[in-house]
Amino acid sequence: MKYYFYYDSPIGRMLLVGTQGVLEELYFPNSTEKKQVPAEWLKDEAVFEEALRQLNEYFAGERQEFSLQLAPAGTPFQQQVWQELRKIPFGGTACYQTIAERLGKPRACRAVGMANGKNPLPIIIPCHRIIGKNGKLTGFGGGLAVKQQLLDLERGLAVSPA
Repeated sequence: MKYYFYYDSPIGRMLLVGTQGVLEELYFPNSTEKKQVPAEWLKDEAVFEEALRQLNEYFAGERQEFSLQLAPAGTPFQQQVWQELRKIPFGGTACYQTIAERLGKPRACRAVGMANGKNPLPIIIPCHRIIGKNGKLTGFGGGLAVKQQLLDLERGLAVSPA
């Protein structure tokens, strides 16, 4: 059985999707991929109690890493990229090239970018920490303004509500 819940975060209303005790997807309010909630899914805040607690702590500046049961669906390569994204420290950034090199595939920058864009659990798997090789912000499913807000939050700067 799939469950969902809408979370009113400082960056806007986010959609959480998963099964009992396992978070599978998280969508930004102005995500490039609009998620329609199927009628058979059940709305249940209690299923996401731990995820909501940790997200609240993150947005309050009290949490730097998430410890949740996750089940992001993706190819083996995507899973490898997402594991590397989780190694980027809170407040830090990396570029596609760095991730490709860490995977031992230095020519796979474009594939890393595609995998990053398919991340079903943004914030939890911190794809917002990926910036361009030139140090500038690059595309982001939640929009560049949200990406900047998340990076500012992690750098200890105030985040204004969406």
